[in-house]
Formats: sequence, C-alpha cells, structure tokens
Amino acid sequence: MSINDWKAALQGLNLDDTPSGEADNTENDPTGQAAPCERERATLQVMMERKGRGGKTATIIAGFTIGDDEVADIAARLKSKLGTGGSSRGGEILIQGDRRADAVKMLKEMGFKVNRSN
Repeated sequence: MSINDWKAALQGLNLDDTPSGEADNTENDPTGQAAPCERERATLQVMMERKGRGGKTATIIAGFTIGDDEVADIAARLKSKLGTGGSSRGGEILIQGDRRADAVKMLKEMGFKVNRSN
C-alpha cells in the first residue's frame, strides 16, 4: 500500500462531529419540521461488564435499531474520541474500560436517547 492510498482513504472519511446519515429534512416537509429519525425512537442501554473478560472492565452499549454498518461507524467515532479500544458486533458496541459517563455524554450529543445502568 503506498502513502497516497491511505491518504485518499482518510480524506474519504467523515471526520467531523456531525453524525453520518443526518440531513436537514425540513426542505421537503411542508410543515417545516424534520421527520423523526431512527435515533429518536430507540433508547440505548449503557452498562459496565466484567464477566468473561479476565477481570477487565468493559462498557457495553446495546439497543441500536440502526444497521450494523452505522453501529460500526458510531463505535469508531466513540473509540477515536475516547482514545480507547473496543469493537462492534451484533448491534452492540464494546468500549474498553469503564467509560459509561463519557459514552452517555457523546451518544446524547449524537442525538440518541440513553439510559445508564449499573
């Protein structure tokens, strides 16, 4: 892989703070109100877990009603801003460490309803 390949790939990414897929829906709506999006319908659960992880703490975010690709994009954005590792599988996001407060804050900024448990 040459240097130009990864530079071109990075330029194609949406690295700003606006969540992907959000658009201004007021133009096509005669009432001037935006249509409710998937993010407003579901309530996400943010919890801490240690079981099955060798005693290491993980933050789990579950309850997404959007596609796995969008969940992976959100996971990448969270991991990048939090400066930690993690993954997304089966509609859930795993963030290494107890980062519940930070994750809740960021998810609310992205437009999700969030419940923190534990």
